[in-house]
Amino acid sequence: MVNEVSQWLAEIQALRQQLQALGQERDQAYASAANWRRLYESESEQRRNDSERSQLQIRALANELEVFKDSPLAADGSPPRDLNEVLERVNQVGSVEELRSQLAEALTLCDQLSNSLKAEQVAHEETRQNLTMALGDTIDLITKEPASEANPDAT
Repeated sequence: MVNEVSQWLAEIQALRQQLQALGQERDQAYASAANWRRLYESESEQRRNDSERSQLQIRALANELEVFKDSPLAADGSPPRDLNEVLERVNQVGSVEELRSQLAEALTLCDQLSNSLKAEQVAHEETRQNLTMALGDTIDLITKEPASEANPDAT
C-alpha cells in the first residue's frame, strides 16, 4: 500500500507540474493575444487616420476642382473643349504632389491673367477718355469754324 501511496503522490506531483506548465502556456497565450490586440488596434487607428486625411484631401481637391470648373485652362493656356477633358487630365496625374504643382501653376496663371485683364481695363479706360476728349475737342473746333466763317471780322 505504501507503494500505491507513493505512486499516487508521484502522479499528483506530475499533474501539478503539468498544471503549472499549462498555466504558464495560458499566461503566455494571453500575453501574446494582448500584444496582437494592441498591434491591431494601433494599426487600425493609423488606417482610420490615413483614411480621414485622404477623405479631407479628396474633399479639398474636389472643392478646388469645382472652383476651376467654370473656367478650366489647358496646358497651353487655352480653354479645353469641355470639363471631361479637364477631368481626364486630373485622372492622369500620378500623385497628389503633382496635382498640387499643377494647381499652383494654374493659380499663378489665373493671377497673371487677372492682372493682365486689370491692366487692359485701365488702358481701355485711358483710351476711352483720350478718345472722348479728342472727340470733344474736334466738336469744339467744328462748332467754332462755322462761327468764324460767318463772322470773318471776329478773327
